[in-house]
Amino acid sequence: MLLTVDELVAGYGNSQVLKGVSLRVDRGEVVTLIGRNGMGKSTALKAIMGIIRPRAGRIGFNGSIISGLPEYKVARAGIGLVPEGRGIFPNLTVEENLTAAANNRHRRASPWTLPSVYSMFPRLEERRRNLGSDLSGGEQQMLAIGRALMLNPLLMILDEATEGLAPLIRKEIWSSLEALRRQGLALIVVDKNIGALMGLGDRHYVFEKGDVVWSGTTAKFHSEQNVVTKYLAV
Repeated sequence: MLLTVDELVAGYGNSQVLKGVSLRVDRGEVVTLIGRNGMGKSTALKAIMGIIRPRAGRIGFNGSIISGLPEYKVARAGIGLVPEGRGIFPNLTVEENLTAAANNRHRRASPWTLPSVYSMFPRLEERRRNLGSDLSGGEQQMLAIGRALMLNPLLMILDEATEGLAPLIRKEIWSSLEALRRQGLALIVVDKNIGALMGLGDRHYVFEKGDVVWSGTTAKFHSEQNVVTKYLAV
């Protein structure tokens, strides 16, 4: 097992958001987190990444305990994040964004490099000398994914993978994630497009008020959709 999250409790200030969340991600597996806004999905990702410190529970990754480590150490351990809002450096060029933290710490045999990222997202190569602030929302999301890939992570996390993007760009992003799945990169994906998540993911976790209330495969999701839908209705 690549990532194990056991009885995770976390929140902000005096507010407790996660009440004991547990989940697993195996090597090469795509896992999705599903639920309405405010149910704890992003908080779980921030706790895994070390952006917020868990109040209780344990997070294990690649054979080590990473609970409570700062964000940069979690990244060094092999987790790449594509955050909600993209988080690119607006005053750096596309190429500078991609190379700023590039490494192959885990000695990937065929590491992600500028040419391989440009091959996946040709538009980034076309705009490699443009500042991040000059890019469209879709181009910024491609850049955020490319930057995470340049870390050559063992696991990549995407929070709101296609939020606010035009339909053609969303299709391109889903295609790129499918390509990463075929290459064996483990993914955690959060998005509101349930159909796309079902097509991409191996297993799914449904969040409701800081708890995981359902988990299972895509086949199980479809067979129990009448049970699951009540947690997804607005």
